[in-house]
Amino acid sequence: MNAPVDIRVDSRSRLGIIDCDIHPYPKPGAFNPYLSERWRKHIAEYGKFNCGPYADRGTYPRFSPNTCRRDAWPPGGGLPGSDVDFIRSQLLDPYNIVYGVLEPLLGGNTSRNLDEAAALCSAMNDWQAYDFVDPEPRLRASVLVPQDDPEAAVKEIEKRAQDWRFCQIQLGSKTSEPLGRRRYWPIFAAAQATGMSIGLHIGGTQSSAPSAGGWPQFYMEDHQVLSHSMQNQAASLILEGVFDHFPDLKIVLIEGGFAWAPQLAWRLDAHWMKMRDEAPLKRKPSEYMKTNLWFATQPVEEPEHPEDLRQIFEWIGWDRMVYSSDYPHWDFDDPHLAFRFQMTETEKRQLLRDNALSVYTFR
Repeated sequence: MNAPVDIRVDSRSRLGIIDCDIHPYPKPGAFNPYLSERWRKHIAEYGKFNCGPYADRGTYPRFSPNTCRRDAWPPGGGLPGSDVDFIRSQLLDPYNIVYGVLEPLLGGNTSRNLDEAAALCSAMNDWQAYDFVDPEPRLRASVLVPQDDPEAAVKEIEKRAQDWRFCQIQLGSKTSEPLGRRRYWPIFAAAQATGMSIGLHIGGTQSSAPSAGGWPQFYMEDHQVLSHSMQNQAASLILEGVFDHFPDLKIVLIEGGFAWAPQLAWRLDAHWMKMRDEAPLKRKPSEYMKTNLWFATQPVEEPEHPEDLRQIFEWIGWDRMVYSSDYPHWDFDDPHLAFRFQMTETEKRQLLRDNALSVYTFR
């Protein structure tokens, strides 16, 4: 086995490391202060009206305990990711994390009741800002939006755009329709107008079988085909002309892998050259991948020969990759151990810090 390569940024650096994927979790009743009496009562009586076939997917064995590292449970109680002091001592301080992007995976934006989705997104945004960022300014929040109600989504983006505590807009890779469809364009227009990037995190609305071939038999299959949803969204955004209409739009693909990017680009280019009249883009599909898309590293690919990973980084572009840990989940990627090939000092800084500074809104 190849030994891990020490890629620590100089400890004297004032900027340190930027982690683009930290998952916060609520303590009991955490959202209630930020919900109106109507919605507190509604959720208590009816629950959240999810769009999906699973009654309570989080109880499945592969999601237990809470998808998290066993050492991430706070000593004072509560779920991993719910205690700011413990996040500080277990992640931010030891790894010199100067900015950590919060990525809530709590289903606020997946309710089939659009009014409920809007209320939950707003409450979860307040919760991030007041319960996490205010006590720990190294953390920065994501603007959750009810993407199937573009008018409400735009209002939420505009409400948070000038708040220093928010650094991106968050969407899921599983949506009611592919994100390139024009029903979602008002969200992209608002993102470009406010200068905020979009973090496209794996997961979201589960309104159909996860695989194009139907329902898989094993958890392992279900986990594997998650990355297919990210590839589908990348193709949709490119081919349906989103980046021609919104050329300054910045989208970070988070936790969906990245080794598939070269193959997808080559295949899209080949198809487009033959059928370009159907999708009259201004440029080849691969070119949009190098100007409008960024890729978060976790879960980092682990080829048999680590240098093969360097070739993938080089094709995607060193300016396109951002580091993410996925804390506190069980497949957490330690920034000192996850990358098993040699990097130059410039490459380390691009990956661990500089690229994130260029794509996220840190104030």
